[in-house]
Amino acid sequence: MADKVRDIEDIVDKYLKAGKILSQVRSEARDHIKVGASLLGVAEFVEARSIELGADGSAFPCNISLNDEAAHETPVRDDTEVFAKDIIKVDIGVHLDGYIADSAMTIDLSGDHSDLVKASEEGLSAAIDSVRSGVNTADIGAAIEDAITSYDHRPVVNLTGHGLSQYIPHAHPSIPNRRVSNGVELKTGDIIAIEPFATDGVGKVVDGSLTEIFQVISKRPVRLPAARALLKELEPYRTLPFAKRWLKVPKLDFALMQLQKAKVVNSYPVLKEVSGGMVSQAEHTVIVTDDGCEVTTR
Repeated sequence: MADKVRDIEDIVDKYLKAGKILSQVRSEARDHIKVGASLLGVAEFVEARSIELGADGSAFPCNISLNDEAAHETPVRDDTEVFAKDIIKVDIGVHLDGYIADSAMTIDLSGDHSDLVKASEEGLSAAIDSVRSGVNTADIGAAIEDAITSYDHRPVVNLTGHGLSQYIPHAHPSIPNRRVSNGVELKTGDIIAIEPFATDGVGKVVDGSLTEIFQVISKRPVRLPAARALLKELEPYRTLPFAKRWLKVPKLDFALMQLQKAKVVNSYPVLKEVSGGMVSQAEHTVIVTDDGCEVTTR
């Protein structure tokens, strides 16, 4: 029993340390985001700085999603795009031994969407205030929706928060961003990432045309040398998502296509608001306690 308690304490300590690292990286990254700054430069800063501060690596590629993009946008290799007067979502994940901290912020360089930014932030605050052992995730979704709609905006209904597990950035349970009829009861020790998305559009996202983020989802033998070489390069990421720009193997697009066909790798297209509405996001990782929660990424 004592060994089990020590193991649990060690795991919790890794979640807390990962969260502290992420909090500092997020704060420093904010200072880099300005009109004319490089998107690739910010992403590479986030990913490198996390390791400099003691993380074992990124839990997923730094997401930098602009305007009507909600998630899964990350710069391409040799990207030359710079920030304009955009509304920018920066989603960051770091890990220690696979134990993940996940947090996001929205920065409005246009100056025109302050209420939209506040809507997702207030949705996150309301959700955190409602978390405790025994609460139903449906109640968290209701709190998020009420906060967002109080700003005359809508939650993005087909995006959710999620549980976190070792080397798994999207685990059970889902945390809805709206009212739902059925949820699950949280218990002490659950690790969840709460991430409200607010929009001035219709409140739904669809897949865009660009895909730069992938994830290994199964282990199966592959025949072609290019696919085998890529699979070897992907071993350090285990089941954590990776970016194409991180990879060096030849015939990369062909190898990725083969691994997708073999259902070894899954892809994450950029998600865009279906009506073209602007989107904001706020996110923290929390550990559920008996009477509330501990925010690891604040």
